[in-house]
Amino acid sequence: SDRIGGETAEMPGMYQAEDYDLAGFAVGAVERSRLLDGNRIRAGHRLLGMASTGPHSNGYSLIRKVLEVTAADPAQSIDTGDGDSTTLGEALMAPTRIYVKPVLALLENGMIDGLAHITGGGLTENIVRVLPEGLGLVIHPDAWTRPPVFDWLQRNGNITEAEMLRTFNCGIGMVALVPADCASAVIADAQAAGLPCQDIGFVCDGEPRVEYRPR
Repeated sequence: SDRIGGETAEMPGMYQAEDYDLAGFAVGAVERSRLLDGNRIRAGHRLLGMASTGPHSNGYSLIRKVLEVTAADPAQSIDTGDGDSTTLGEALMAPTRIYVKPVLALLENGMIDGLAHITGGGLTENIVRVLPEGLGLVIHPDAWTRPPVFDWLQRNGNITEAEMLRTFNCGIGMVALVPADCASAVIADAQAAGLPCQDIGFVCDGEPRVEYRPR
């Protein structure tokens, strides 16, 4: 079925000799009338970015390489971005934010026309997958404050901006696509549910690609 997805994780250097991995999965069901298939998305829809808690589960082959090359001490102090501090190790291992409960509540208002979970492929590759043909995206990287752990990785790993945006969530873990006149209401509802959310860009006519442009 074209409604079933999956993946094969790529984790070079993770397994040795007779190591093996146990994986689980979940299956859900939705009424066909409530499917978010993206067909309501139009040019002018806003992209609402919901905050991540860190790298989540993506980019760790690169993270391990940066730690190996720099011989960084995981116990070193690093800012959290909210005036506090933590250790590098704790910032890199922060539990993944689970969006399902607040996002299901947000869907009840009928204002969200598309959702993209920012996993492997980052902002560059995930959001375009929900767009109808003939549409592209403009994202404003200066619309949100990137958590300091990503700045540490970019600086110490000498990682290009394009690679950062294609590998990591860079602080945005879920994106909702909504009509422009609904954006403020969805942001307010998300904030009330304890989910930091902000307008980070818009849908435009054109190729199914992302253009990064300052506000």
